[in-house]
Amino acid sequence: MNGTRRNLDYIIYVQDKETLNPEQFTDPSSIPEGGRIVALDIGTKWIGVAVSDELQTIATPLRTIARRSWKKTLAEVLDILTEFDAAGLVIGLPLNSDGSESEMSAEARRLARNFSLSAKLPVVLQDERATSYEARGRLWDRGVTLSDTRSMVDSEAAAIILSDLLTRR
Repeated sequence: MNGTRRNLDYIIYVQDKETLNPEQFTDPSSIPEGGRIVALDIGTKWIGVAVSDELQTIATPLRTIARRSWKKTLAEVLDILTEFDAAGLVIGLPLNSDGSESEMSAEARRLARNFSLSAKLPVVLQDERATSYEARGRLWDRGVTLSDTRSMVDSEAAAIILSDLLTRR
């Protein structure tokens, strides 16, 4: 079955304007207990992806995808959600160190809303302050080279975002 066909199971017609999520996307209890959760660390060029186990105890970095047009990004994320039969989607919310909103916070909220309109699963935002720094540190502690760190840091940050959400629940 090709990716486009699988994506049809997740599409909600936008004209219905129905969303499964509150406007703020802050309640992690909206994600069912049990089943895999996918997390995204959204940057301007790359999106880090991580996934939990079915018991929602372990967060594992998965891969990094290029951020392209909305349609291509949506299709790629929907393929990942389908592949892992995801029960929920977590998106990192990049706040300033003082907790205030940034330009990228608004972008994360916009994308969370867009994903909630396109995927038949709960979407939750999770504070992601300093996750990229923590991800680099973890990779360096494991002996990953600087050049490999660059390609792995986004998915590692997504795993930290997911782990923080699992702890918060």
